Amino acid sequence: MATLSAYPTPNSNFLDQTSQSPPQNLDSLSPMLHQSQDSEHIHNPNPNYHTPVSSPPEPASPATTTPPSLLHLSFNQDHGCFAAGTDHGFRIYNCDPFREIFRRDFDRGGGIGVVEMLFRCNILALVGGGPEPQYPSNKVMIWDDHQSRCIGELAFRSEVRSVRLRRDRIVVVLEQKIFVYNFADLKLLHQIETIANPKGLCAVSQGAGSLVLVCPGLQKGQVRVEHYDSKRTKFIMAHDSRIACFALTQDGQLLATASTKGTLVRIFNTVDGSLLQEVRRGADRAEIYSLAFSSNAQWLAVSSDKGTVHVFSLKVNSGSPSNDRPRVGSDSVSSPSSSLSFIKGVLPKYFSSEWSVAQFRLVEGSQYLVAFGHQKNTVVILGMDGSFYRCQFDPVNGGEMTQLEYHNCLKPEQPF
Repeated sequence: MATLSAYPTPNSNFLDQTSQSPPQNLDSLSPMLHQSQDSEHIHNPNPNYHTPVSSPPEPASPATTTPPSLLHLSFNQDHGCFAAGTDHGFRIYNCDPFREIFRRDFDRGGGIGVVEMLFRCNILALVGGGPEPQYPSNKVMIWDDHQSRCIGELAFRSEVRSVRLRRDRIVVVLEQKIFVYNFADLKLLHQIETIANPKGLCAVSQGAGSLVLVCPGLQKGQVRVEHYDSKRTKFIMAHDSRIACFALTQDGQLLATASTKGTLVRIFNTVDGSLLQEVRRGADRAEIYSLAFSSNAQWLAVSSDKGTVHVFSLKVNSGSPSNDRPRVGSDSVSSPSSSLSFIKGVLPKYFSSEWSVAQFRLVEGSQYLVAFGHQKNTVVILGMDGSFYRCQFDPVNGGEMTQLEYHNCLKPEQPF
């Protein structure tokens, strides 16, 4: 059985290197060999591997006649970079300062529907997509950018909806099943059945300590939380409607959820499943596209098809050091409540809702992904139209955010 002699760590930082030679602290990867899995039933949790994966076509000339179409956008684990899958290949960008790091354009087919980064190292997970996919949509291809080729694949009987990476795990999400693999040898560790999950909803903690995985449960409105270190499973009935989106703090202690109604966002303790806070995006139904915690879990950002990115102040604590997390009321504004909150319990819950403290207006109907920037009180917004915004909010007075920069990532400056 072939195994990986080493797997990537954030020290293998290909995004900050000008050459394509492997970093000295990373042993060359032995070929990761083909593994095929049945999406309905796994006959062997550690099956034999077969022949090595062949290299993909050589990248096409940088001069592309037609601008690419975006198929996928995703931040890396610390939100310092983001990846774009296009109908020609994929690209990697740095957020602050904004710049295109590199791109891979393929000369035939080339559609990439999923790109998942592993911090800033040379390993990526790719899934084909678009009208002319570079790879089958039922395969996860492990790409090593030092070698400029795929070094392995995981194959399934149904379409791969999403992939999540940790330094020690690969998580593959199908329509109604999730597979968790050990990164070092691709051994299957766990499989989970879910309700229909066409968006591929799944979140994993990224802290060096415990591994927490969140996915839809088997019932409408239910989320499942796997605490792997303590071998505990927690089910949380988060909403009456179907789950539309959720996000996890880096340490896996807090979970934010939104339903297909899109009016309320709820924050839960993942250990005991208790509801800690509820905030209101608005009164009208909306499709929530993304949720994101700040690194210290003081703020929560929300994007939706209504065209406004909201930032909420959180009153809960994720176990962050107190000096990293200002108390509400000290140097930060709390989420405003309705002026009619004095008759709470008499009028509908709407009138005592917590509203966002800061907002940024965008084009209604477009799809946006949001995360907090590395600079204090900044938000990074990615649009499926190619737009990149970096904004700053006032933690004391709130209100409209200030736009710091804008770029079109489909027409960027020259690559680094």
